[in-house]
Amino acid sequence: MKIKITIEEIRKYLDIDKLDFPKYVSPLINLANQYAQGTRPRIVGQMSERIQEFEGKTLSEWEKWYLEQKPEAIKNATEKILHKLEELKNTLNKIDRKMVEQWARDLVIVKTFAGLRFQEAILKKGAEIKSTDYRLAEPDEESRGIDGYIGDMPVSIKPDTYTVKAALPEQIVPKIIIYRKINNGIEVDYGEIL
Repeated sequence: MKIKITIEEIRKYLDIDKLDFPKYVSPLINLANQYAQGTRPRIVGQMSERIQEFEGKTLSEWEKWYLEQKPEAIKNATEKILHKLEELKNTLNKIDRKMVEQWARDLVIVKTFAGLRFQEAILKKGAEIKSTDYRLAEPDEESRGIDGYIGDMPVSIKPDTYTVKAALPEQIVPKIIIYRKINNGIEVDYGEIL
């Protein structure tokens, strides 16, 4: 039998008071910390190791022990996070209706189009590499697992997770081009077509 224990219950069982912050404060500080990296091991220590070294039992013993080990950690983390919050505040003051509208358009129109049509970019790049032409598949070709052609070679474009699903009943005759989403784009393996 599996039972969920919430963070609130854990705090209660360990007799830890809940902090109440105003609405949006915790997520904003968390966002600033993600950018500032104020609680990374180089600032506060490797916490999983520290807690294993700790021999006490209570929260107050842990706090005393930790602060003896890393007396500047909380101050240093706070400074890094506060600095980033100031940068975010300054940036927030520059955001106006036009900028939000441009952002929304980019997300809804441009990124959706690019995200759903990136197969064409993969085909075009493959054709460029092979110094040939390309085309997207026709509906009857798509039904046979073909996403497009590079020259006269039929290809199927699949995410890197597809190889994990090798037991799928689909029989693909075309060469397979595997892609993986990465920061700021995709990484494409053209190995089968080269």
